[in-house]
Parts: sequence; C-alpha cells; structure tokens
Amino acid sequence: MNAVRRGRIATSLVFLMFGAALGVWTARIPAVKESLGLTDGRLSVALLCFAAGCITGMALIGRLTDRFGSSRVLIPAALLEGALLIPPSLADGLVLLSVALFVFGAVHGTLNIAMNANAAEVERAHGQPIMASFHALYSIGGFLGAVAGSLFAHAGLGVAATLISVGVVVIVLAAAAARGILPSSPAPANMTAADEPATAGRRPLLIFFGVVVLCTLVGEGAAADWSAVYLREDLGASEGFAAYGYAAFAILMTAGRLVGDRTATRFGPVTLIRASGLVAAAGLGLCLLIDHPVAGVAGFGLLGLGVSCVAPQFFSAAAGVDARRAGQALSTVVSIGYVGFLLGPIAIGAAATFVGLPVALGIPVVLAVFVTLSAGSLRLGERAERPATA
Repeated sequence: MNAVRRGRIATSLVFLMFGAALGVWTARIPAVKESLGLTDGRLSVALLCFAAGCITGMALIGRLTDRFGSSRVLIPAALLEGALLIPPSLADGLVLLSVALFVFGAVHGTLNIAMNANAAEVERAHGQPIMASFHALYSIGGFLGAVAGSLFAHAGLGVAATLISVGVVVIVLAAAAARGILPSSPAPANMTAADEPATAGRRPLLIFFGVVVLCTLVGEGAAADWSAVYLREDLGASEGFAAYGYAAFAILMTAGRLVGDRTATRFGPVTLIRASGLVAAAGLGLCLLIDHPVAGVAGFGLLGLGVSCVAPQFFSAAAGVDARRAGQALSTVVSIGYVGFLLGPIAIGAAATFVGLPVALGIPVVLAVFVTLSAGSLRLGERAERPATA
C-alpha cells in the first residue's frame, strides 16, 4: 500500500472519530442537563462556551498548522479530542462544565482545521477530488456516535460511562491514524516578501468562500434545530414522525457526500455547486408551499442533499489558493462558515416570531440561491492556485 493510500485511510479515520465524538456528546446533552439540574438558560451558557472554544481553536490554529505542518498538529489534536471528551461528564456544576466544554471546543476547532488541511494535501497527492468522501465519513461518524449515546442511555448507563468508553475508542482510532497519516511539510521559515504566498492578497476571496459556507451551514443549523418543530407544530405531524425531518436531512447529506467526488470529477466543481444550490433551494422551497408532513420531510431531505457537497468543495478550493498557507486559508473560511451554524437558527427563530416559521424557513432557500450564483467563484480559486508566468 503506497503512502497516499495509507494517508487517505488515516485521515478518513480522523474524520470518522471527529464526527463520533461530537455525535455522542450531542446525544448525551439531555442527560447532562438532567444530572446537573440545569435550566435551559444555564445549559445554553455551557453550550455557548463550547461554541466559543471551537471558534477560538479555528481562528488561532491556522498559523500553527502552516508553521509545523498539518500532520504534526492533527495527531496530538486527535488524541486530545478523545481525552477531552471525558471531563464534561465528570463536571459537578455549571462552571466546571463550561470550562471543560470550552477546552474541548478549542481542541475540536483545532482538529477541524488540521484535518481539513491534511485532507486537502491528501487530495492533491491523490490527483482527483476526494474531499467529499472525508466529509461523508464525518457524517457517518456523527450518526454512529449518536447511536452509541442512545444505546448507552437505553442501557441505563450514565454519561461518564458513555463518554469514557467512546473517548477511549476515539483515542485508539487516533493512534491508529497516526501510523499512516500523510506527512506534511511546514511552510519555509525564511520566506522573503517576494516569496510570500498569495493567501494574504486573496483574503477577500477567502472571506467570500467563508460567506458561501456560512449560507450552507445556516441551512444545516435550521434542519437540526427547526425541522422537528416545523413538522410538529406547523404541519401537525406526530412527535415520532417529526423526527424524520432531520433524519432525512442527515441521510441524504451523507449520500450526497458519498457520490460528491465522482460528480465533481465528471462535471466539475462549479457545475456541482450550481446544481447543489438549485436542489436545496427548489427542494425546500417547493415543499414549504405544500402543507403536508411528508412534503416537509422531503423538503429537508432535499436540503440535505443540496448542501452536502458545498462546504467540502469550498474547503478544497480555499486550501488550494496557496498550499503553503492552507491552514490560514481554512481557518478563515471555516471560522466564518461556523458562524452560520451557530447564529443561523437564532436568526430563523427571531424571524419566526414576526412572520411565522414557514416563512422564516425561506431564509435557507434564499441563501441556497446565493450559493448557486456563487459557484463561479471556485474558478477564481483555481486561478489563484496556478503559479504566475513571466
């Protein structure tokens, strides 16, 4: 087995465990809330600390990734991901829980940047698009982590037993990945101003990429936070059926990512993103006009299919703007994009208080149209990657 193939498998393991860690934590949040006797407001403070930690890690780690190489940051961050999954389960109050979640979030955000930078290096070495397959494994890992959390809960086992068990598995997967990860070269320390890579000059383009990803993650956050509410309260679905909205979103998102690389190879990234945005906008938009629970589930499923490949394609393009500063480029794009996941559902909720949830869910539809119109910007990233000619 050659080094590139080993590297792809190793990086795939990291994406899988990254999703599993987040999935199992999310599944056990209700149990943490109950065991500590937290109100919704106090729990929100703890969750906000996790988000703040993620943003801190994503915003600051880009330069370290470029300075030392993504592989040298990825492995310790992956090992810490498993270890730091455990402390939140041992916290005996809001303060300790908030601190534990901030630190876990910082490592989680750090790993997000490092693993995407390494995935971009593996993709370049592979010679064809494979970024979507890594993100598909992240989605699968999230599902497996959520299932594990549910099984532990049904077995009557506590949060500590759950997170310690999964944390150990994550550490084992990270250690296995360390044996095959594709080594990366740090940026030269003695670069002159003339040699300075194009990342700084391309910052407006990277910011624009981040905005496009933000638009996508607004839709993802909307599906996670509002799909069940919309189906239950606006369409009159049963509580069990209402859960199918996000399930359809997650399943079709994963399916889209599994075929995304082949689609990008055959038709090109620009065509893929244009089609993706149209599927998301038309799918959710038309289904919002049909007052039936089945249409609601279909709409969120099509939204998941539509947004599935947008972030991977723009992450890959951002890393390609300048391979020597891929960490900084990804730090910019991922940090901006993550804001959409955090604030998008809040914005939709605020809009719903004035115009109702069905109309407020039109926000992801409009943003999906923007994604379609922005697909051509990927060509600018391709031109930035090409070396200048005399």
